[in-house]
Amino acid sequence: MVKLRLKRCGRKQRAVYRIVAIDVRSRREGKDLRKVGFYDPMNNQTYLNVPAILYLLEKGAQPTGTVQNLLKKAEVFKELPSI
Repeated sequence: MVKLRLKRCGRKQRAVYRIVAIDVRSRREGKDLRKVGFYDPMNNQTYLNVPAILYLLEKGAQPTGTVQNLLKKAEVFKELPSI
């Protein structure tokens, strides 16, 4: 099963996160399948590759709680076609 989750990057006390598609059995810093976004909580900046995220969601990827909140703020779910 594939999940969309945050992968920690940056230095100590200055964390930034990549939003990645990763196998559910992998650890947080494990090998990701695809990088689909970027989140900086210090500057409150978010970059999302919306077409890639929509593709993964259509294929059955599940976002974690935090990633789901970020996607809701960016209104990505409104672009997802209903089945």
